[in-house]
Amino acid sequence: MAACVDTSRAETNQTLDHDRSKSDNHGYKFVKCFRPNYSDLVSCVPFSPNHQKPFLPRSIEEDDIWSKMVEEAKFDVELEPILSSYYCNSILCHKSLESALAGVLSLKLGSSIISSNTLYDLFLGLLCEDREIVRAVKDDLRAVRERDPACVSYVHCFLNFKGFLAIQAQRIAHKLWSQGRKVLALLIQNRVSEVFAVDIHPGARIGRGILLDHATGVVIGETAVIGDNVSMLHNVTLGGTGKESGNRHPKIGDGVLIGAGTCVLGNVGVGDGAKIGAGSVVLKAVPARTTAVGNPARLLGGKENPVRLDKMPSFTMDHTSHIYEWSDYVI
Repeated sequence: MAACVDTSRAETNQTLDHDRSKSDNHGYKFVKCFRPNYSDLVSCVPFSPNHQKPFLPRSIEEDDIWSKMVEEAKFDVELEPILSSYYCNSILCHKSLESALAGVLSLKLGSSIISSNTLYDLFLGLLCEDREIVRAVKDDLRAVRERDPACVSYVHCFLNFKGFLAIQAQRIAHKLWSQGRKVLALLIQNRVSEVFAVDIHPGARIGRGILLDHATGVVIGETAVIGDNVSMLHNVTLGGTGKESGNRHPKIGDGVLIGAGTCVLGNVGVGDGAKIGAGSVVLKAVPARTTAVGNPARLLGGKENPVRLDKMPSFTMDHTSHIYEWSDYVI
């Protein structure tokens, strides 16, 4: 797979010192495998002449994400020198976000079935080919950093948040799925499920600025559609209702917040800016800017005159205010 000209050209390898220890030599070879030296380097311009959006130079804001991550990584290494090798392999020896992401995902998803080196070549080629994926990755990083108080830095999210990593792996698998490489896409889905405990079908269409908080147990079906700036917690299922085929999974609008343990079943829509309380089971459409709670889910304020939200719930991450307005239950 061809690598990206401006991101992954390798430095000339230095000759190893004869007195290098065996452990150091192993570490050197490990770093080396993430600094490929390809003879068929190509441009990052999308390959398809029918690409809908023209390729534009990276904005200062986009470049700032990667620059910020490098600064954060150096700072972390100063605080914890024991992590220097890990941070070098994962961040500091790479020249771009694309290369680093390909390295992290390939290392985590590699197996005896398909090696990390093979996955690195595959992932990097797809990331260089499709700039929309890279833009979505950066929007996802911003979403996690801004909405999750447990996230202390971009590099913290990039290396340690499995919800973020699972989404990026699905974006790559979706690209393969759309190219007709379905067997390989499904293999990646399986590995993501095994490694991250997140099961997202490669056929699902997912927007940008997505936060999967905690993420364990999230299941998203083949024909599901998720809009931009959506936040959802662990154990959320966007599934079907049985054995029916075809268009059978939920359609989630922009700015939706889905609480932990929620099931949205069938080809039902959740409107823009809606909120679904934790543990709810949604079987019917949820109008925009409303709150659905319960099993089966009901609209706060009733079906005829539901309470309308005046703020985007996926940004506020407010999971509990509706309880005081809706329930008289007191501990």
